[in-house]
Amino acid sequence: MLDTTDKNLLALLQQDAKQTIKSLAFKLSLSVTAVHERIKKLERNQTISQYVALIDKNRVNKSFMVLCHLKLNEHTRENIRRFEKEVTQLPEVMECYHVSGDYDFILKILVKDMPAYREFLVDKLTALSGIGSTQSTFIIDEVKETTQIALNY
Repeated sequence: MLDTTDKNLLALLQQDAKQTIKSLAFKLSLSVTAVHERIKKLERNQTISQYVALIDKNRVNKSFMVLCHLKLNEHTRENIRRFEKEVTQLPEVMECYHVSGDYDFILKILVKDMPAYREFLVDKLTALSGIGSTQSTFIIDEVKETTQIALNY
């Protein structure tokens, strides 16, 4: 169970994980040792699962974002597991969600442009086994995008 200090520490780390422990300790009014121990505990119990660098999509020429709704041909356990295993191997797929409703999966895909998406769709995605149909939604603008989980609401 997370206490208020853990939540505040996590919020600070989500804003900038490169902050020094000394800086975090100052902001939390704790000792450096106490902050260090809390971080290690959060890592051990997998509350903090990894540290990453967030990259500007425009600077690496991958700013064309697509949400692809996908239906499978058959809803057998084997077909679902096979699709999940195969789709995780596609580097263009940033996120994949198994969902309820009209579609079985929603994929968040990042590529250079429309021709790159067409190539991805034709050569990679539809080549996966068990796909029945797809519907693509092209992102016009990102109104809100965050990696931070709100902890104090």
